[in-house]
Amino acid sequence: MPSAQPVGLRARGWGWRHAGRRAWALRGVVLGVAPGERVLLLGPSGAGKSTLLQAMAGLLGEPETTGADGVHEHEGGGESTGELLLDGVPAARARLEGRARAGLLLQDPDAQTVLARVGDDVAFGLENHAVPREQIWPRVDASLAAVGFPYARNRSTAQLSGGERQRLALAGVLALRPGLLLLDEPTAMLDPAGGATLRHAVRDVLATTGATCVVVEHRVAEWLDLVDRVVVLEAAGGVVADGAPREVLAAEGARLAAQGVWVPGRPPSVPTRSRRGDDRGTLLQAVGVAAGRPGGATVVRDVDLRLAQGRATALVGPNGAGKTTLAHVLAGLVPPAAGRLDVGDALSRGLTRPPHRWRPRELVARVGTVFQEPQHQFVAGTVAAELAVGPQRTGVPAPEVERRVAELLGRLRLDHLGRANPFTLSGGEQRRLSVATALATRPGLLVLDEPTFGQDALTWAELVALLGELLDEGVGVLAVTHDAALVDVLADDVVPIAADRAPGRTAVPT
Repeated sequence: MPSAQPVGLRARGWGWRHAGRRAWALRGVVLGVAPGERVLLLGPSGAGKSTLLQAMAGLLGEPETTGADGVHEHEGGGESTGELLLDGVPAARARLEGRARAGLLLQDPDAQTVLARVGDDVAFGLENHAVPREQIWPRVDASLAAVGFPYARNRSTAQLSGGERQRLALAGVLALRPGLLLLDEPTAMLDPAGGATLRHAVRDVLATTGATCVVVEHRVAEWLDLVDRVVVLEAAGGVVADGAPREVLAAEGARLAAQGVWVPGRPPSVPTRSRRGDDRGTLLQAVGVAAGRPGGATVVRDVDLRLAQGRATALVGPNGAGKTTLAHVLAGLVPPAAGRLDVGDALSRGLTRPPHRWRPRELVARVGTVFQEPQHQFVAGTVAAELAVGPQRTGVPAPEVERRVAELLGRLRLDHLGRANPFTLSGGEQRRLSVATALATRPGLLVLDEPTFGQDALTWAELVALLGELLDEGVGVLAVTHDAALVDVLADDVVPIAADRAPGRTAVPT
């Protein structure tokens, strides 16, 4: 089956408002992308970049009704203005009729994992597009190899890390050979080597197919040599800068950096911690701890690790090494497969049982956990209600709950979203909300999995500053991260976890 022809797209005054929102995510977008062009889409967190990619992929649906003001209402919620066309056809109709094939890599790789085995998951899209049987498995294998996927086709998708799922999702997109390749934060969960492999895979696919490409990335330096143009969006508005990458960054660099865009050579500034490295006592001591995924083999073993008040520890290492699995054990969410966890008095506050045996209200008051996929921890219908869940569960009086909610909304730039549904937030906004929910119960230990995922430069700096303040107050922090800048400015201790995928072997700290 030949590759699809490169797709051209055009936005004419296009905008989108999520159901139940007063403010528009985007409005008045005017943009043209020629077939075969490669565009890097920039903008601060919440500027509507992911929404625009979803619209380009035709996922927002065709309008059901059009009001006198020209606003189109869509089935399932949401409103739009203007037009968004792929090769002259409305994007949603182009998707339904198969006129222009768009492949979208979502921010959340879990949302694109549909089958139990790796090979079947990649083959799923090919089967849906009626690719001849004899072509399916060669294309599956070629796509997995292109993204540097480390396992065979029969690997269970349930045993994959977040970064491995991200590679698998990209393999599924590349296997379709789309005429329009849409990438939303494709390297956000990948280790540096994995990110480089992914960019090389994208470069090779574009060179081979000539496909049009639009990519959203907060960290722009690594993509400048791959794209032809940079387009910058502003929140609730449209395009504010458009042109050759280095020309846009040279002319608009200062203004873009002030808005939160990660401009090369303009790193965000963060306050210096007043008590960096201060050690005020043990919170948690791991002795010979081993950790394994539910129903799977042990992936990390023989861990000796101490978490202390006022100190930040970074767990680093390649995708699939078991960092998240170990973090879940240290957070008390699952028992260790071997070894023991000794809890200091400052964290236990009189409890004698090991952390995985604490009651939920006891655990949440002592350990705040941020999951790799933030939406996995949302349980309420609004952002404000989500922030109130933890304090209410631990018996905090209502006036104090309201005060904490208001403080966190303002500090993490979520105050304008208090009544919004958490699942309608951007990826970066969801990450900040997940961090805020962990802080709301005032725990003594924070266990954070990729805490800076999806953040623009401003929200990254504010988040780092907030964590620094908590460390100064004596809170302990454990962060699973691939963010080298976060490690540089925050970590007192760095614990590398090595990956070893040989049969019968497990990852072991070095």
